[in-house]
Amino acid sequence: MTRDAKSPYILISDRETGLPYSKGLMASQVMVTGLSPVRAYQVAEAVEDRLLDLGRPSVTSGELDALALEVLEDLAGERYAKNLVRWHEVEALDIPLVVLIGGTTGVGKSTVATQLAARLGIVRVVASDAVREVMRAMFSRQLMPSLHASSFEAGSVLREPPGRDAAIVGFREQTAAVAVGIHALIDRAAVEGTSIILEGAHIVPGFFELTQWQERILAVPVIFTVEDEDVHRSHFVARWADQAGRPAARYLAGFENIRRIQRYVKSQALAHSVPVIPNYDFDHSIATVIDLVMEKATERAVQVPGPDVAGRAREGSHR
Repeated sequence: MTRDAKSPYILISDRETGLPYSKGLMASQVMVTGLSPVRAYQVAEAVEDRLLDLGRPSVTSGELDALALEVLEDLAGERYAKNLVRWHEVEALDIPLVVLIGGTTGVGKSTVATQLAARLGIVRVVASDAVREVMRAMFSRQLMPSLHASSFEAGSVLREPPGRDAAIVGFREQTAAVAVGIHALIDRAAVEGTSIILEGAHIVPGFFELTQWQERILAVPVIFTVEDEDVHRSHFVARWADQAGRPAARYLAGFENIRRIQRYVKSQALAHSVPVIPNYDFDHSIATVIDLVMEKATERAVQVPGPDVAGRAREGSHR
């Protein structure tokens, strides 16, 4: 249906000062379901069309929620409609979301973390390498040499050659040190009630303990992998083309260590029941993490009953 560009605003009557319906705001809310920005905006436009079809100057939040669920299910499917309800449950819990994304070098953690933050409306994204940089400024190379090497090169700076795999021993030593900073960031999120995404090679199951915050945060740890060696290797060539300051030669020289670390981190994830996500398709990876967030939210909502968002939406649809 073609609309006049000067169609009247439709006010949300029970919101502050009667704010008008916004396609941009609705699209951002819909993106939390796992839909791409383009598809989310299409849903927002369809919601506006149906609002205009009602021929009313205003609607309530409950009516808008019901309409959004209806349009989302019609255009994208039941899975996405359920995720929207689940996200409202996350908001109703009123505790911060802490997503921890781990994996060895070159598996796409940073890209996923950045896009996930945009879709979930999280403004804090911290890389474990940033924590390591701060710690390097505090501890000299002589005092803590493993902090002054990349995760896959930490084994080469150990004071004494280990009897076991040097790459893993060095990585474990570095990860144990960085974990102190990771714990501090999680504690800060719990105290402030602020959601955060932590990503990096040092997010390793077994090196951080989340149970002490289980009542104060909604924690979602995941590990990313790239199972195909050739695909994994190609990521460093692509990175070299995009970032002149990070030549591929260094990563390719350490590639075997990187792969050994991936196997170790994956084994830690399996031992601690942390989901492992093969990152072979970006959209699938994002959707998988969002599904995990929604599942965790549903589990927590059952433990701590909150507002019946789905019921409120159904009620709105019958008005």
